[in-house]
Amino acid sequence: MNVRIGSGHDTHRLAEGRPLILGGIRIAHSRGLVGHSDADVVLHALTDALLGATGQGDIGDAYPDTDPRWKDAPSERFLSETLQRLYRLGWQPGNADITIFAQEPKLGPIKAAIRDNLARLLGLPAACVNVKAKTGENVGHIGRGEAIGCHAVVLVQRREASVADTV
Repeated sequence: MNVRIGSGHDTHRLAEGRPLILGGIRIAHSRGLVGHSDADVVLHALTDALLGATGQGDIGDAYPDTDPRWKDAPSERFLSETLQRLYRLGWQPGNADITIFAQEPKLGPIKAAIRDNLARLLGLPAACVNVKAKTGENVGHIGRGEAIGCHAVVLVQRREASVADTV
């Protein structure tokens, strides 16, 4: 099989005194996400999806919160290390579709910046990454503004061997 699909999800609660980072972009907001690392739900869900697509478990298996190496780690590190795992197994990302669930802040004005950063991190053209934002419609923990969640779907494909791979 030359393509696989992976799905990932993450949710973290919001609290004062933490930076809000989504998709590797720091967003001005009065509260940020709480977690062992920087709690970037977008990069966590994306990492989970990539691990799942290649049968490597989930982010908790790969980067457990019981390991002090990951304390306050930037989530870009999880994504970068996961991409290296994929490459070693002969896979590469093909596209990503991301849905962020947040009552606040309003993400419409920054979706393009998140998409562009995700495309850069994945080594993909921006046209191969989509970012959507949904509110909780004032329902549940997301709708009450207590948390932010993200769902990611990715397609991975077999890598074409490059000169660097054969040296």
